Amino acid sequence: MKLTEADEALLAVLREDARASTAQIARRLGVSRTTVQSRIEKLERQGVIGGYTVRVHDEVDRAYIRAHIMITVLPKQMAQVVKALQAIPEVRELHSVSGPYDLVAFGVATTVGGIDVLTDRIGALDGVERTTSAIVLATKFER
Repeated sequence: MKLTEADEALLAVLREDARASTAQIARRLGVSRTTVQSRIEKLERQGVIGGYTVRVHDEVDRAYIRAHIMITVLPKQMAQVVKALQAIPEVRELHSVSGPYDLVAFGVATTVGGIDVLTDRIGALDGVERTTSAIVLATKFER
């Protein structure tokens, strides 16, 4: 599925504010409202836009301690570990990565101690060989 430059521009605006009105988006992109609406419908039909989500205000987000938890998984245990991680609500994202680790989880807790408990909980899962965590100090930008 190849996206046009116009599609990319539209997606960039929606990433900033998925609640923006069709008229606001049209003004920003310099196109008609009908064009914006038809492009959004096309992108939804094609599955490019798979849904819309909530972005929490920075003040609320900063109330959480956030950490990247790098995970090494024992051979042939990946599916079991992924399923177990999916059941932990504090794990907000999970990525399969190349390099010395197999997975990187993005976890949140209200305290540093909570991140410690989360990391220990992940490390205790069957199939997890090792974990290393890095607490996020600041987010410089987000798209």
